[in-house]
Order: sequence, then structure tokens, then C-alpha cells
Amino acid sequence: MAGADALVPPDHGRSWWLREALALPGFAGDPAPALEGDTSADVVIVGGGYTGMWTAWFLRQLDPGVDVVIVEQDICGGGPSGRNGGFVNSFWQGLPHLAARYGDEAAVRLCEEGEASVRAIGAFCQEQGLDAWYRADGELTVATAPAHVGEWADQVITFDRLGLSDHLQVLSAEEMRARIDSPVIRGGVYLPDGATVHPARLARGLRNALMTAGVRIYEETPVTRFGAGTPARAETPGGTVTAGAAVLAVNAWAQHWKAFRRVITVRGSYIVLTAPAPEKLEAMGWTDGVSLADYRAAVHYVRTTPDGRIAFGIGGMQPDLARTIDHRYAYDEGSLRVAIDDLHRMFPTFADVPVEAGWGGPIDVSGLHEPFFGTLPSGNVHYGLGYTGNGVGPAHLAGRILSHRALGRFDDVLTLPLVDQEPKRFPPEPIRSPGVLVANHAIHRRDVAIDAGEDPNPFTDFVAKLPRRLGYNLGP
Repeated sequence: MAGADALVPPDHGRSWWLREALALPGFAGDPAPALEGDTSADVVIVGGGYTGMWTAWFLRQLDPGVDVVIVEQDICGGGPSGRNGGFVNSFWQGLPHLAARYGDEAAVRLCEEGEASVRAIGAFCQEQGLDAWYRADGELTVATAPAHVGEWADQVITFDRLGLSDHLQVLSAEEMRARIDSPVIRGGVYLPDGATVHPARLARGLRNALMTAGVRIYEETPVTRFGAGTPARAETPGGTVTAGAAVLAVNAWAQHWKAFRRVITVRGSYIVLTAPAPEKLEAMGWTDGVSLADYRAAVHYVRTTPDGRIAFGIGGMQPDLARTIDHRYAYDEGSLRVAIDDLHRMFPTFADVPVEAGWGGPIDVSGLHEPFFGTLPSGNVHYGLGYTGNGVGPAHLAGRILSHRALGRFDDVLTLPLVDQEPKRFPPEPIRSPGVLVANHAIHRRDVAIDAGEDPNPFTDFVAKLPRRLGYNLGP
């Protein structure tokens, strides 16, 4: 395995993205201290990732005088916001599912708001002079096995029925390979409303903009106890924050909160990054910033970097029973080896290019594969969860939703179908973790068989499809 030694990160939990950003003074920024002593604020935000920081940003846009405190257990961007693949997606990819669940009008409106967030992130980078590698070149979803050919039929039918055919383009195998020459690509669809970004540069740039705007940020400040009352109360090892309103933006770590234990489950997502090889990308025809994903249940998500690297990710992995978020989510060699093997299968010309980094992170999986936003019974604590690995764009929309909720102001975004919906609940323990582990292993084995052009074992196929039969959007 080329570059195998380089896979071991010097700091578990730090992706290549984050290490690269922190080495640049413009993104490292001034240190944010840990909280020492007691303080109060108008709004306390638990979590310094995209959701928490965009919420703080919009709070200050809505009311420049509002006093906002962010408490983050690590550093801002240290969690999924600094580890993800950097895909800035809207909701258009899921339009058939959304239309079936919420109706045509509500689904299209949600997709349009998601698309607006994709554009707004680019505008933010431009306004802030933030070089976060933002490129709005769209996204490709491709069939990489014969069994996946035609998976886009429901998308085509739905887009055509709604008069939205300009949002989706079907490409043949030849047309797709003209854009990215991979021997396994067998056609797919192109959506123009997507972008890519350097995720950690975006996170750290947003953090620095917030500090300039007067938002108080306390890093290395875990919340050890939280009280949802009037006022809300966040206790930390060094002090306490009390506030009239609170926003919980804790992503996968919500599984450790009693209120959210049944509405999300946690899976791992892992990325490997090659050394620069721009000449090989040029030979493949992959010279723009378009992103690529496939139709596997354990999805591959792939993008390039301006200096000619491939970042290759695989989702839906699960280290062991996954009842707690531990170091295996930051780095799991077995999962990274799977990603490398799949990278070389899809892009064989990169087989001799060293893999310079590998990392992972937890994702907060919702039962319906879509985020949800709501308010706890106390009425002053609001939350956004369930991004299921697709949070870069939707977290911007989350900031708009949660900021209006925290200030008690109305906006049309509060009528979107993801707001105040009842999330689908997972089974309780001790059923959930073993059940998800078995299903994940079956899904992976099914994907491997299909990749090889083989029919999956009938029992494996049955188990892999069982979550869907039970109403969960987790697998094939």
C-alpha cells in the first residue's frame, strides 16, 4: 500500500484539512481561552462546528447587540466540520424522497433554500476574503457497477414532472468518462447546484469572523452538565454559562444526551488523501472542481484539490458496537484500507501515487436521512441534528433557522418541513447498536459483491435491505 506509513496521523482527531489550516496564520487565528469562572449571555451555543457558528453569525446579523457565547469541547472545527469531504450540497439530490414525504411544493422550497445556502457560503468566502477553495462546479452521482445503472430513474421522473429538468442532466457512460475517465463509471447524473470547499479553512475562517464580530468563544470547554430551564445553564469544568436561550449544535455527540438518544445513531466516515498528481488528473479529464459520489449504500464520495490531490471517502462504516464516540472514529486502519482499495479500483492510474493522510469522523445519522430542527419542552433550548454526513450546506440553513428561534423571531425558514418534524426513532438499547452493526456489515458485503458484478448472498441481501423495509433510509 503506497504511503502506508504516512497514514498514521501525528494527532488523532486532526484531519489533513485541519492541520493544513492551522498551519496558516490567517486560519489559525488568535487562541480562544477555556472558560474560567461564571458568565452570562443572551444566547449560549453548545458546539463550535458549522451549525453552532452559523447560528452565531446569523444571531449577530439579526441583532448586532445580542451577546452570544459559544462553548466548544475541542477547538472550533475540530469535529465533523473540520474532517468532512468538503461537499457543499443542497437537497436536490433527495427530491423524490422529499416530495413523497412532504409534498411537491414543500420539497421544492426546501431544495431552493438549500441551493441558496450553497451560493451564500461562496458569497461569505468572497466577502470575508476567505480562501476556502470554494468552487461551484456542481456534483456528479455515478453508477460504478452494472446493478447501479438506472438508479437515477426516480430522480429524472420527479424532476421532469415538476418542470425542473434544468436542475438535472443524465450523462451516458461515455459522457461521464469524458468528464472523469474511470474504468468503472457507467453513467449517472449531473446536478449543477453543488460546490466543494476546504472544510477546515471554512470552519476556521468563520470562527475568526465571529471573534471579530464580538462573539465570545471558549474552546477546550466541554459541557459537563446542561440544564434546560429559565435561564438555560451550561456547566463546564472551569465555570458556568447562563443564558436566556440556548442552541445545541453537538452533531454525533448528541447520542450521549438523553433527549436525543433514540433519534440519531452514529456511523463512521473515513477519508484518504493522495499526494499531488495534477498530471494524472489532467489525463483523466478531471480538471474542474466537480465532486463525485456513487450509488452504493456505503457511499463513496470523491473530490480533488487545487494542487492535484484526490480526497476519497467512504461512509456508513461502524467500528464495533459504537456505543460511545472514541478514537476509532478519528482513525480506524481497517476502514482506511478499504477506502484505499476502493480508490485504486475506481482510479487505477493513482495506484502508484502515495496516500499521505487518512482520518475519520462520526456522523449523526437520522432515521430518514435528513436533518431535523426543534425546541425542547422548556421552550428556550433549540437544536439541529441528523445531517447524516451531508451537513456543510444544510448547516448554513440551520444557522438561519436556529438564530430566529433563539431570538423568538419569525421567518419563512421556520415553516420548512424539517422544522419541528417528529424524527423517526431508533430501537432502544440493547437492540439498536448490535442491530445497526449487523446491518452495516451486511450493507458493506452487499456493496462489495455488487462492485464485483456478483449477486449478493440472499441472506446478506435480506439483512442489508431490512432497515429500508422497517422505514429507515439507511441502506440500499
